[in-house]
Amino acid sequence: MSLNQNRYLSLDVFRGMDVALMITVNSLGSSHTYSPLLHAQWHGFTLTDLVFPTFLFVVGNAMSFSQAKYEADGEASFLKKVFTRFVIIFLLGYLMYWFPFFAQGESGEWHFKPFSDTRIFGVLQRIALCYLFASLIIHYFKIKGALLFSLFALVAYRIILSVFGDLSVEGNAGTKLDLWLVGASHMYHGEGVAFDPEGLLSTLPAMVNVIAGYAAGLFLQRSGKNYETIAKLLMVGAVLLLCGVWWDLLFPINKKLWTSSYVLLTVGIQMIVLSILVFIIEIAGKKNWTYFFEVFGRNTLFIYLLSELFVIAMYTIPVGEGSLYGWIYIHFFQSWAGDYNGSPLFAIWVMLTCWVAGYLLDKKKIYVKV
Repeated sequence: MSLNQNRYLSLDVFRGMDVALMITVNSLGSSHTYSPLLHAQWHGFTLTDLVFPTFLFVVGNAMSFSQAKYEADGEASFLKKVFTRFVIIFLLGYLMYWFPFFAQGESGEWHFKPFSDTRIFGVLQRIALCYLFASLIIHYFKIKGALLFSLFALVAYRIILSVFGDLSVEGNAGTKLDLWLVGASHMYHGEGVAFDPEGLLSTLPAMVNVIAGYAAGLFLQRSGKNYETIAKLLMVGAVLLLCGVWWDLLFPINKKLWTSSYVLLTVGIQMIVLSILVFIIEIAGKKNWTYFFEVFGRNTLFIYLLSELFVIAMYTIPVGEGSLYGWIYIHFFQSWAGDYNGSPLFAIWVMLTCWVAGYLLDKKKIYVKV
């Protein structure tokens, strides 16, 4: 990520806070822990359900600084940069799910993991798709057109889910589309069946999180660091949050389906948190606590990838009848802290290990960009 002096420190800190929380909730030693650290099983909302849409929101924040610069270089250059970033991020996500490219069979032999069993959609793939479509929509239709598209997308998504299925794991329209498009073997099976929470159809409402982040970042740049700016952000956030809660009565908040009510709720919370950070950091000038999160915010993609590969590698290395991941968790955390406390402590250890890597890069002024 760029360290442009014109960037708001609050945006970098916001991004860093989200990455730190993302690594923590993705690296739990056990699912037997505090419920806010787990996703809602289906309908509902927890702290963990806020992490991914916030990542998309801060992608939009970053776009509000880079988009104009890309466009100033001309149409061909703009499209080349946007599509190049899309391809790189999508491929990184795909290769991350394929990693370590080999698997151990029941008899102990290692074999190459076939393409036919590799998940195609996922977290980075969704970020790539949302970035691509949001960039093109904002470029060709400007911010007003993008906001109108957002309204259309949220309403259209509700209609599509109603007409072409229901709100169950197997019966929703998104699952039907993914099964037809990529097949069950290329989908996520964490729910016990072929169902991808980052499937193609739910990318439509997820784009709204990016566009909202762009709009918030643009508003901050145009309005400046003042009380009126944060008051307006707070008011918009509160209205969106209330709209999300109201729509939940008709269209349940559901992260795995990425329902429209979920989008409004999360964007509302993100606006409120961002306004609070702008007040604390930019207006009150209290910055002595921010460096820890700045480290995450300066090498966001690299640190996130590192955390995922670190966890996958520990799962892959066999130790006894289990894996290195389980062995470390049981012997160094669960043994004295139990599941409820040991699980998040293990996750915090993973997060801090990744922070150290980010700290070393920051001290050497190395910033990995895509």
